[in-house]
Amino acid sequence: MTALPRIGAPEVKRAEQPLLQANEAGAFSGYASLFGVVDSGGDVVMAGAFARSLIKRGASGVKMLWQHQAAEPIGLWTSIVEDSRGLKVEGRLDLSVARAREALSLMRKGAIDGLSIGFRTQRATTEKSSGVRRLHEIDLWEISVVTFPMLSQARIGAVKQNRNAAPSMEALGAKLSRLRAQRAALEFAHALRRMSGNF
Repeated sequence: MTALPRIGAPEVKRAEQPLLQANEAGAFSGYASLFGVVDSGGDVVMAGAFARSLIKRGASGVKMLWQHQAAEPIGLWTSIVEDSRGLKVEGRLDLSVARAREALSLMRKGAIDGLSIGFRTQRATTEKSSGVRRLHEIDLWEISVVTFPMLSQARIGAVKQNRNAAPSMEALGAKLSRLRAQRAALEFAHALRRMSGNF
């Protein structure tokens, strides 16, 4: 591998992680980056790459943007941590902002489910044989909600449900189907017991 010098230009890495639904208050969570996965740009983020940046900035120092547009902040990150899988994030959309309300609607419908990081590379190496660039240290500036993530596995993982919100028709239908299946299974078990008692 060849060590690369520090790069001053900002970069973005988009990550996919299926977004479920944000709750009515705009709370959601997911993975903004995954470790050890080569993205479509030929880069792979290594475990620990965000550690120094997170110590320096914390969640409050990383902006939540819409589609990497610096003029369109849409909320705040409440938690950003590295775990064994990658960069796990939790955030809340600011629903007093029109774009955040639009983002919430799109997220709840599943039309938007990508996350993407904006950063500067601090330390990286490149494999000569494959051309894969390994990112060992990243200065994280922002995480955006995006339409098309570069890393297909890094997406919003859960839009938290509002416990006070009325369940959707789809959720009620799924619950009814589960109850019917459970009832059928119980009736079948009772029938088997009756039959075994007759022998």
